[in-house]
Amino acid sequence: MLAVIGGSGLTQLASLELVERQRRRTPYGEPSAALSFGRISGCPVVFLARHGDDHGIPPHQVNYRANIWALRECGPVGIVAVAAVGSIRANLSPGDLVMPDQIIDYTWGRESTYHEGPERAVRHVDFTEPFDRRLRQRLARAAAAIGIDLAHSAVYAATQGPRLETAAEINRLERDGADVVGMTAMPEAVLARELGVPYAAINVVANYAAGRGDSREGISLEAIHDVLGESMHQVLAVIERLLTSDD
Repeated sequence: MLAVIGGSGLTQLASLELVERQRRRTPYGEPSAALSFGRISGCPVVFLARHGDDHGIPPHQVNYRANIWALRECGPVGIVAVAAVGSIRANLSPGDLVMPDQIIDYTWGRESTYHEGPERAVRHVDFTEPFDRRLRQRLARAAAAIGIDLAHSAVYAATQGPRLETAAEINRLERDGADVVGMTAMPEAVLARELGVPYAAINVVANYAAGRGDSREGISLEAIHDVLGESMHQVLAVIERLLTSDD
């Protein structure tokens, strides 16, 4: 079974043949929404809307620990996280798909580990490569097999949100080496690593980041919605191919 987390622009899997929805409780509270179990092209999938079914949970208030814990309990072979990002790099344009391979974390105050509390021992996890290499390779092959361009390398800057960044902040992220900016990959990625679940992300470039391209003087939220609506079918096509591939 593959687990899919949907973000902005993907609150449900249109191609999912729904079997059932389950509300789950975890030691860390309730996930953002009920888990949707079903099949795509005959292959089992569990789907979770990161921001809730009505997209009402902002990035800094998502219960990431409950979300990842609930998905882990389903026994998935991996988690594919879908999210919108802003482009800092000039050659990534709105509508492009990108699969980040590195993260710089600028978030704060989020519950970002399962290993804390008076009765828990300190545990460190290796995070040299924050995204699972094999799952990324499988996604890359799936995209190539159906002729969809998927950038294979990018540094993802995880910011706090829910506001978008200032132009000066984007300049700083660029100096730090970031290529795209989003709000949800952390602590998702590290929580999945702590639980031993392979995790990879597909990002849709929804807009140029503040001060870049046609966002030089401001970002159009309406344009972001239009881009996401047009691009998510490509993401779904990659996921479907991943599910039906032999590797």
